[in-house]
Parts: sequence; structure tokens; C-alpha cells
Amino acid sequence: MSALVIALVVWLALWALNVWLAESPVSRTRAGKVLVPVIFGATVLVLWEGLVRGLGVAPVILPAPSAIAAKIATSLPMLWQDFAQTILKGAIPGFLIGCGAAFLTAIAIDRSPFLQRGLLPIGNFVAALPIVGLAPILVMWFGFDWQSKAAVVVVMVFFPMLVNIVAGLQASERMQRDLMATWGASYLQTLVKLRLPAAMPFIFNGLKIASTLALIGAIVAEFFGSPIYGMGFRISTEVGRLGLDMVWAEIAVAALAGSVLYGLVALIERWVTFWHPSQRH
Repeated sequence: MSALVIALVVWLALWALNVWLAESPVSRTRAGKVLVPVIFGATVLVLWEGLVRGLGVAPVILPAPSAIAAKIATSLPMLWQDFAQTILKGAIPGFLIGCGAAFLTAIAIDRSPFLQRGLLPIGNFVAALPIVGLAPILVMWFGFDWQSKAAVVVVMVFFPMLVNIVAGLQASERMQRDLMATWGASYLQTLVKLRLPAAMPFIFNGLKIASTLALIGAIVAEFFGSPIYGMGFRISTEVGRLGLDMVWAEIAVAALAGSVLYGLVALIERWVTFWHPSQRH
């Protein structure tokens, strides 16, 4: 129980420090915005470690963070191979293809009232289909390599992205569009100079949603067929062998990759939409 007591004392101290930082002017600085979530994450890990060790939780139920970190340190080549197969070959290509196709389709829908009334309801229906039902079908169609994972990701990100882009293209005011027409602007000029800039907050909202869905789709697809490596393949294999430390190591890598991708999209959003009120803080 000593480990649990020590963990609780450290957790309370870090929690008090985090509360003080969050309520102080430091939290509004750039360093404070990074420090507060880092300390909060540290408090969770300290409490997790103390509970597992103090209560004697079996590693097959929940391994300690230190055991997960040790597994990561000793399995870097395998984790990198799984990361490259799932993220670099599956999630990112599917993300780019799905978002690009959604953008082109949104432009076509914007130009055609028929597509707007006919395709969007179908899109909402397809988006509601369970991915665990579609994934094995796409794996059978495209094979066990990265192409099937990218196809699953395309299906997952396409319709959320499409809905956001279509909504964004309608965000500009009617008076602004009438003014562009009065000046004799073509559809392309109105799109580039007025409607796309107004749609940028919606587009980046869709990109941030798609960045998390892409990782989920690629990992889920590997449960239904994969080469002898990949994050989903490793998780399903290690669960069967009760290697929960490796499962959590893969989860940690996936969470880190998802956070980096989400943060990259958010950073690009700040550069592109610096004029938007949401970025003025």
C-alpha cells in the first residue's frame, strides 16, 4: 500500500499545482498552455501507476505505465514497422484521398441542386453504416495490404468531410454573393475570393474530425485482414496472447500519432484562418 499512498500524495501535489497554474496568468502564456495539460497528464499517470502497484492489479488486467514504457523502449523496431504499415501506408493516404474526393464532390454538389437533394441524404445513410460491417467487405475487394485500409479510411472520412465543406460553401452571406455577381465575377472567382475563405473554418473542422477517424478506420480494418504487421494486427494478436503491455504500447503510439496529426491540422488552421474570430485570443 505504500506505493498507493506515495502516488496519492504526488497526485494531490501535482493536482494542486495544476489548479494554481490554470487560475494564474501563467496559463494564458504559450508555455502555460503547454504546461497545464502536461502536468494534468502526469497526474493521471502517477495515479494509474500507484493504483496498479498499490492494489496489486495483474498485468493481464491493466499494466502499469512504467511497464508500458519499458515495452515501448524494447519494441521500437516492431512499433515502427506497425506504425509505418497502419499510419503511413493506410491512414494518411486514405485521409488525403477521402478529403480530396470530398472537396471535389462538394464543388459538384454546390453547382448542382439535383446532387444536393439526391446525394447528401444518401451520404448521411452511408455514414451511418457500421464500419465493422464495411471493413471486411473492403478487405475482400482490395486485398490484405495497405490498399484495403486506405479504402476503409476513405469511406470513414469522406462523408463527414463532405457535409462540412457543403455547409461551409453556404456560409457566405447572400448580399456578398450578389455583390460579386454585380461586379461580374465568375463562379470560379466567387469561389476562390469569397466562398472558400468563408468556408475555411468548416473545412478545417472537417479535417480535424477526419484526422481522428482515419486512424480508427485503418486500425479497425486490420482486424479483418492484414499482413503480419500493423497496429490492428498486433493488437488483435497480443490480446489473444494476453500481452496487454504490447497492446497498450500500440494504443499509446496510435494516440500520439493521432494527437500529432490533429495538432498539425490545427496549426495549419491558425495560419490559414488567422482572420477568424475564433483565432483571436
